[in-house]
Amino acid sequence: MAEEGGISDFAAYVDEEVEEEEEDTGGDQNLDDYDMFKVTDTSSAQARAGKDIQGIPWERLNITRESYRRTRLEQYRNYENVPLSGDAVDKEYEQKSKGGKYYDFFYNTRAVKPTILHFQLRNLVWATSKNDVYFSSNYSIMHWSSLSQNSTEILNFSGHVAPTEKHAGSLLEGFTKTQISTLAINDNFLVAGGFQGELACKRLDELGVSFCTRTTSEGNGITNAIEIYNTLSGGMHFMASNNDSGVREYDMDGFQLVNHFCFPWPVNHTSLSPDRKLITVVGDHLDGLLVDSTSGKTVATVEGHLDYSFASAWHPDGRIFATGNQDKTCRVWDLRNLSNPVSVLKGSMGAVRSVRFSSNGQFLVVAEPANFVHVYNTNLNYEKRQEIDFFGEISGVSLSPDDEALYIGVWDRTYHSMLQFNKTT
Repeated sequence: MAEEGGISDFAAYVDEEVEEEEEDTGGDQNLDDYDMFKVTDTSSAQARAGKDIQGIPWERLNITRESYRRTRLEQYRNYENVPLSGDAVDKEYEQKSKGGKYYDFFYNTRAVKPTILHFQLRNLVWATSKNDVYFSSNYSIMHWSSLSQNSTEILNFSGHVAPTEKHAGSLLEGFTKTQISTLAINDNFLVAGGFQGELACKRLDELGVSFCTRTTSEGNGITNAIEIYNTLSGGMHFMASNNDSGVREYDMDGFQLVNHFCFPWPVNHTSLSPDRKLITVVGDHLDGLLVDSTSGKTVATVEGHLDYSFASAWHPDGRIFATGNQDKTCRVWDLRNLSNPVSVLKGSMGAVRSVRFSSNGQFLVVAEPANFVHVYNTNLNYEKRQEIDFFGEISGVSLSPDDEALYIGVWDRTYHSMLQFNKTT
C-alpha cells in the first residue's frame, strides 16, 4: 500500500465557476449566489422531474454535465503502483455493454458527510437493512436512517476510547485520536480499524466499546480491511488484514486471537468463502492467493492482474469470487478453472476499490475510486451492466442484506452525501 495521496475535488471546480460569476455580477450578488448554490437533498420524484441527483446546479455553471464528465475522464489520473498498468488494460479490454437497469435512484441526503482518510481504502459504508446504513465521518462512525431522515453518532474516536469489558489481550488503556481506516458491521457487531493497527469492537445495542487491541507495533501497520462472519459452529468471528503482511482472526465471544497468518507482502483485503474453507488474500502483489482458512497455507494462486489489488468478494455459490485491482479491472474467477478469469470487467477511469456480490448472487457491484459504480448481472455472464455515475470520491458501497437497497458514500467538499438506490421492481 502506498502512502496517503491527494483526492480530487469536484467542489474546487464549482468554486472557480462561482467566483467567475461573482466577478461578473458584482458584490451585491454574492449573497444571492451563495443562497442559490445551497445544495439540497434530492428525492426520486425530483430526479424524475429533471433535478440533478446530487443537486449540482448545472444551469448556473459555465459547463454542461456532459462536458464536465468528458473533462474528468480525460484528466483523471489513476493511481498505479505498477506504471502503465491501466494503459495495458485499456489496450486489451473493452468495457461491458451498458443498458442494465437493476437499481433506481431513490434519495440523496446531504445531511451526512462520508469521509476518506486513505485514498486506497474505500470500505467505509455498511448497510444493515434497506433503511439503515453506517459510515465513517472524520473521527466518527455514524448511522443514517432513511426512514427517520436522522443521523446519529455511534462511536467517536477524536478523544479517548477505552474498553468497558475486560478480556485477555485487550488494551485496557484504549486509544486516543484514532484515525479510522476501515470498518465492518454484521449482526449487531461493529469492528473499526485504524492507521496504527488499532482494532475496536462494539456491540451496537450496548454503550461503550467491548474490546480494543493494537495488532502490531510496526509503524506501517494500518488496518486495511475487516470482515465479520458466522462460523460453521455458530459463533461470530472477524478477520483483519494489515499492512504488516498479517491476517488475524479473532472470535467475538471472548475476543481472542484464533489465527495469525503471515504473507510476503502487505495484505490489502481478504474475504472468506461461504463454506468457510478458503480465504482470498490480495495485496501489494500482482497475484491473488487462495488460502486454507485453518492452516493459512496457500492452495492456489490466481494470475492476470497487472497491479496491486484492494478488493475481493465471494459469490454465495462458493465457486465464484472476484478481485478488484488498480489496473482498473475487476476479475471474476471460478474455482473449477483458475487458469483464466471468467470475465474481466474494466472500469471507466480508475482502480477498482470495492466489490460486492448481492446476497442472492444475481448482481456484482464494482466501485471505482470516484464517479462510477457498476452493477453487473451475473445471470448474463457479466456481459450487461448498469452504470451509476455522479461526481465525487467514493468512500464505500454497500448492498442491504436483502439486496433491496444500494448505498454509495460520496466524499466531496461541497457535494458530500449518501446516495441510495432501490432495487428495480
